[in-house]
This record gives sequence, C-alpha cells and structure tokens, in this order.
Amino acid sequence: MDRQKQRMTLTAAAMLVPLLAACGSEKADGGSGSAGAGKPVTGVRWAVDSVTAGGKTQKAPGGAHVTIDKGRAEGSFGCNHFSAEATVDGDRVRLGRTRSTQMACEDKPMAFETTLARAFSGQELKAEVDGDRLTLTTGSGDTVRLSEAKDAPLAGTEWTVTAPKADGRAHLTFDAKKGTVAGSLGCNKVNAEATVRDGHITLGPPATTRMMCEDSLMADEKTLLRLFDGRLTYAVDHQTLTLTSENGTRVRAVAER
Repeated sequence: MDRQKQRMTLTAAAMLVPLLAACGSEKADGGSGSAGAGKPVTGVRWAVDSVTAGGKTQKAPGGAHVTIDKGRAEGSFGCNHFSAEATVDGDRVRLGRTRSTQMACEDKPMAFETTLARAFSGQELKAEVDGDRLTLTTGSGDTVRLSEAKDAPLAGTEWTVTAPKADGRAHLTFDAKKGTVAGSLGCNKVNAEATVRDGHITLGPPATTRMMCEDSLMADEKTLLRLFDGRLTYAVDHQTLTLTSENGTRVRAVAER
C-alpha cells in the first residue's frame, strides 16, 4: 500500500482546525487586516515556523503555511492542505468549519499536525505582528510562530520541473548576469540564451546533448523543448514557477531547497 496516499482515519478535521485557527489572524471583514503596528496579516503568505504547546516547542515541517484573504484561510500543514472561512475582530482570530485533505506523508512529521490540533482547537487566538513575523497565542499561553514567506527568486534558483513529471530529473536554472538558462530536460542537458523583461522570458534556440532515454522521459523532453526559441510568460508564487509559452505549453516547477 502506498502510504503517501493512505487516508488517515484519525480526526483530520480536528488537526486542521487548530492551525487554521492559529493561522486565522487576519482581517477578513474588509478592515485594515492589521494586528497592532506592523505588516497587515491579511493577503500575506505566512510560513509556519513552530508551535509551542504544554511548554514543548516543535519545529514546523517545510511547506507549512497559511494565507488569509477575502474571508478565507488557506494553506498547508506541511502534509495536508486546508481551507476555512475566517473572521478577525481586532487582534482576535476565529475560523469557521475547515476542509482539508487527509493524507499521511512519510517524509512529514504528522505528530506536528496533531499537536497543533490539541493546542488550538476551539480556542480564540490573539495575533501580534512584529515586522515580518506573526505570533498567535491561545488563552492558555500556547503559541504558533510564523514569518512572511518570500517568493523564491527566478534567477539563481534551481527549479525542478513537476509538470510534466519527468521523474524529478528535469530542472532549469536562470542566470541573470550571463543571460542564460541551463539544466536538464529529464534525459538530455540543455542551455540557451534567456532574456527576462516585464514579466516575460525570451528563450533562444536550445543546445542539447543527444542521449536516448526511456520513452516517457523523451515524451516529457519534447514538451519542455516547446518552451524554447520563443517568448514565455512567467509567474513565481512562493516556491512555484509557472512558465507558459505562446504555443500554449505550460510547465510548472518548484524551487529546490
């Protein structure tokens, strides 16, 4: 059985309510969205750093985050994704009924999500913003600490292609100083000129090696090659890069850490 896809029968909803509550520290009512003097908590992607409950601090897994905007809280606990209605009254945060995935991930500390659930479920949270950091505190003094999640830079980041899959072998790195892009198409290495301007990337003709690999990799490679020798639009959302060519080819990639 693939444990990555195993559905959890434990109280996933209870796990998700706490962090949602913890994360729901923004104004969803159209107000300023601020908790004290500092950065607004609404419309900001907050990365969860840690949770302290019962005097014990647990570090959050990579990818745990929350964004509250337009009356909703959405994010990830590191393994499971969640969403909920969200309201903020001054520096107090309340969340409505939550919806979440219910997976068990071998490479994520599932106990972290359980701790969040026990620490915050059904409790009102106080939000304090200090610069790019957010602290959410329960009535009993347990805390969730978060920090503003920055977008990965386009240039200098190794972007691993996730769609098409290419078995995790395809990756691209843009070099702003050289005006190039280089990496792997999944089977063959590639490099080309790359000019970035006004939300667009213009790629030159690709120079590649000439290896032959299994059919699935070669099919994905052909898709990636359609990005080259043309103009692309691009968007970076935190750790995800989306490239779209004028011929309709769309590629997604994630930043390697």
